[in-house]
Amino acid sequence: MRKKRNYKREYKPDVVYGSVVMARFINYLMEDGKKAVAEKIMYGAMDIMKKKSNQEPLPVFEKALENVSPMVEVSTKRIGGANYQVPREVRPERKFMLAARWLIEAARKKKGGVMAAKLAEELLLASNNEGAAIKKKQDTHRMAEANRAFAHFNR
Repeated sequence: MRKKRNYKREYKPDVVYGSVVMARFINYLMEDGKKAVAEKIMYGAMDIMKKKSNQEPLPVFEKALENVSPMVEVSTKRIGGANYQVPREVRPERKFMLAARWLIEAARKKKGGVMAAKLAEELLLASNNEGAAIKKKQDTHRMAEANRAFAHFNR
């Protein structure tokens, strides 16, 4: 049986910044198909970031995503009745997905305030290599480093 072909999706850029990355991030932020709510949150966060940092928000957002993107992760592999955490490199599509997921999750876990403010704060922290999303990335890297002995199981 042949392997199913993986089709690459074409993404439309978002309406305000004309960025495909921003459009994809908004889609990850969206809950229950409410895209207008997700856009309102994201653009609100970008406005807050512009006021707080006195910089253009799009480069800050892209820097935050780049900083949170992991290089390596561990995947479980069963070999001879034992499960090993095998470190492996992360594909570019997955890098974006993990970074977006971690940023949104970190923002949602913050206490108090509106989501736009929490997301803006987390993005600003991530662009300076701080915050919960960066901690998650560092934990992932630490786990991969600790299990480097099992790298030879990677195929």
